[in-house]
Amino acid sequence: MTPPDAPGRFLRVDAAVLHTLIEGEGEGEGEGPPVVLSAGLAMAWFDWDEVAALLVAAGRTVIRFDRPGHGLSAPATAPPTAAGEARRIAGLLDALGVTEPVTVVGHSLAGFHAEAFARLHPERTAALVLVDSSVEEAAPRRLLPAALRTGAARALGRALTAAGLPAALGPVARRAAVRASRAGNREGAADPAARDLVRRCYRTGRVWQGILLENSRYPDTAAELLALRAAHPLRAPATVLAAYDGGHGRAARRWLARQAALAGRLGARFEVAGPAGHLVMLDRPHQLARAVRYATAPLPPGRPLTGAARPPAA
Repeated sequence: MTPPDAPGRFLRVDAAVLHTLIEGEGEGEGEGPPVVLSAGLAMAWFDWDEVAALLVAAGRTVIRFDRPGHGLSAPATAPPTAAGEARRIAGLLDALGVTEPVTVVGHSLAGFHAEAFARLHPERTAALVLVDSSVEEAAPRRLLPAALRTGAARALGRALTAAGLPAALGPVARRAAVRASRAGNREGAADPAARDLVRRCYRTGRVWQGILLENSRYPDTAAELLALRAAHPLRAPATVLAAYDGGHGRAARRWLARQAALAGRLGARFEVAGPAGHLVMLDRPHQLARAVRYATAPLPPGRPLTGAARPPAA
C-alpha cells in the first residue's frame, strides 16, 4: 500500500515495490547523463537531499530509490545478492523509461551493488562512483552458512519488532548512528533529516528487519562481486571517493590505503573527501556532487590522487 503523502512514487520492480524519486526530469538535456543514487546500509532517500539538489541545479536528472526494507520501500522478501541488486537498478530504469546510460553512485555497501551494475550492464553505464565504498581484498570469511545467517536475521528482526524496540528506540538509534558516522562526531554534525521522516521510517520493524537481512548477507555479496570482477570487465570510467576525517591514527591510514588499492584495481580516479566521516553525502555534499558531475571525464595522467584532503603520512 502506498503511504499517504509520500514523496516520490512507488514502482513495482520484479517482486518488490520500490519508493523512488526522480528529479530534474527534462531539465538536464545535454548537461550529462542521469544519476542514480543508492545509499548504504540503513540509510534512506532523504540522506541524499543536498547532493541531489546540487546535481539538479547543475542540470542533471537524479534518481533516488530505497532498496527493499529501507526508507519507504516494501519489505525485503528475499536475501540480497550483488547480481540481484544490479538487476533491480536496471529494472528501475526500465520502469522509469530511462534508456540512456547513467552515472551510478553507490555509498558504502551499495558500492557493491553499483559496481555489479556497471559490470553486468556496461551498455547502460556512463560512469561509476563509489562513495566510501565497502571493500574486500580477498574472499570474506563466512563462519556460518548463508541460510543460517539469513534465518537468524529474520528471527531477530521479528523478535525486535514484537518487543516494540523499533517503535521505542528506532529513531534514537538512527540519530546516534548518523552522529557517530560524521566528521568529528561534533555538535554541528547532527542528523539533518526531518524528524517526521526519521520517525516514519525507523519506527517500523520493516526497516530494521531489512537492515538485518541485508547485513547478514554481506560476506556473500562481497564474494559474489569478487567473482564478477574476474568474469566481467569494468568498461565505464570509475571514481573512488574515500572519506577522511583528519585523524592520524592507524585505522584512518589503513582505510585510505584500502580505498586507494580499490581505485588501483578498478583503474579509477581516487579522490579523498575531507574532512568527512563515512556519511560523505552529509559532510561533503558539494565535493561529492562535483565528483559525480565529472565522473565521465578521463583520468588525468599521473594524477591518481585529488581532493581537498590528503592522507596522513605513515
